[in-house]
Amino acid sequence: MPIQERTFRSEAIVLSHKNWGEADRMLWLYTRNLGKVQAIAKGVRKIRSRKAGHLEPFTCSNLLLARGRSFLIITQAETLEAYLDLRTDLLRVGYAAYVVELLDRFTYEEDDNQLVYRLLKDTLSRIDSEQTPYPAVRYFEIHLLDLLGYRPELTKCLNCDSVIQPEDQFFSISMGGVICPRCGSLIPDARPISMNTLKYMRHFQRSSYRDATRAHLTPELNQDLEHFMQRYITYLLERNLNTPAFILRVKEKPKKG
Repeated sequence: MPIQERTFRSEAIVLSHKNWGEADRMLWLYTRNLGKVQAIAKGVRKIRSRKAGHLEPFTCSNLLLARGRSFLIITQAETLEAYLDLRTDLLRVGYAAYVVELLDRFTYEEDDNQLVYRLLKDTLSRIDSEQTPYPAVRYFEIHLLDLLGYRPELTKCLNCDSVIQPEDQFFSISMGGVICPRCGSLIPDARPISMNTLKYMRHFQRSSYRDATRAHLTPELNQDLEHFMQRYITYLLERNLNTPAFILRVKEKPKKG
């Protein structure tokens, strides 16, 4: 998109927003054209605003944007995907927020990556529509790291370069990959990783989503993968995420009836 154009259209997903001034909102968007950007929606908090419903978090909208002095200004908005079913389930809301938080932490402003945009859009659609959100979230984690240059090495030992065999292994977060059993004791931060967990990660890493989800993800294996990925992501970001604690509270909340 030529930078000299004052107004332009872009498909975008709303990551988050906050109140700005008396009636406006500041939004973080991930756009198909520019990547992550900040934009102001003027007057959107007024009762008669026509844009408000099109600019809720997780919504995919077609926007008309104008370049202001400091920020982009949203002048028109039309919903493309609202993901309404997602919003009726707290656990799905939690995972959608987790996906958005991951993207926000790992990306920079106006760092265009259309593959990341497509991954985000597809993942929100899967969380919204599929029977369980877990495969979509695990797939997002692994492929987001891949697209942004943090792909973990899962096929050979990072210490001795030997090909990984079908048995329990070790994983070094600081080295960013798998360590064979012979080298596991030589690497200070190497921790055990089961053959099944590693097998599933490798399958997801090299497969399309359709092919990846042909492998059955049991609740026990999903829990192992979730804990492992959160440790690895926390190391890469050098900070804790906010959404996993919310997801845990939702899971532990007693179900009515």
